[in-house]
Amino acid sequence: MHPACYINSMHLSEKRCVACEGGVPPLNERQVERYHAEVPEWTVSENKKLSRTFVFKDFAEAMQFVNRVAERAESEGHHPDISVSWNKVVLSLTTHAIGGLSENDFIVAAKINKL
Repeated sequence: MHPACYINSMHLSEKRCVACEGGVPPLNERQVERYHAEVPEWTVSENKKLSRTFVFKDFAEAMQFVNRVAERAESEGHHPDISVSWNKVVLSLTTHAIGGLSENDFIVAAKINKL
């Protein structure tokens, strides 16, 4: 099994993403529940996607946040889908190569929570 699918006791925000090029199954329901416990602010949809909405005072503040997210995602090599409106940012994470969630999605969510 790909290392990104293992669960261990290190907090997600302390881990690094591992490139996933497919060929491994997405996390199962039990694994998703366990990871989700570390990032409960995020919504899990059909065990395939994590999402979270962030609200800011204005567009400029929202874009500053988006830029910080972009820097973090780039450093991890795992990128969320980002939707921006005037004072809202919606982030969605999934591992497209496996058609579902991997540990990488939860790692990036935990790191975004710390921004």
